[in-house]
Amino acid sequence: MGKVLWKPGTMVYPVPAVMVSCGSEPEEFNIITVAWTGTICTDPAMCYISVRPSRHSYGIIKKNGEYVINLTTRALAFATDWCGVRSGRDYDKFSEMGLTPVPATKVKAPMIMESPVNIECIVKEIKELGTHHMFISEVVAINADDRFIDPDTGKFGLSDTNPISYIHGKYYETGKVVGKFGFSVEKKKKRKK
Repeated sequence: MGKVLWKPGTMVYPVPAVMVSCGSEPEEFNIITVAWTGTICTDPAMCYISVRPSRHSYGIIKKNGEYVINLTTRALAFATDWCGVRSGRDYDKFSEMGLTPVPATKVKAPMIMESPVNIECIVKEIKELGTHHMFISEVVAINADDRFIDPDTGKFGLSDTNPISYIHGKYYETGKVVGKFGFSVEKKKKRKK
């Protein structure tokens, strides 16, 4: 076994493939697909998205200082891709993809009704990094589809939504469970006799 040296690049995969909705009024509403996104802090809850300044949504998000991260699913894969390769300058992406903009609870940007999880974000800082600028944001509300909440435990079954991820140019469904947080150090339970 050997290693092949490549030039530095983006190889931290998989990453979420999300649709980010933005705009403060219906005429401005837009959706951009983003793979450069993630959690950066627990308390306060913070995340980021990185967007090229040339993208139509960049100016909308910068002007309004808020957006919604909408998690995607197998059923939303086509819309996720389409919203990433078409510009909101030319298309009404909600209408074209049959997606439903619904009011968020804390921000003016709309949520996508068909998404199982909508993460409302307020921009705290913009870092100019090169090809992309990073919107560092505070999470101010999360809206979850009640169809995936267990009525007995109140737990949200995110894996039941069939979320998708992005790996080097392709979209993938999540696979089977191979462990859980802390399983490597978990004490084995003794069987009762």
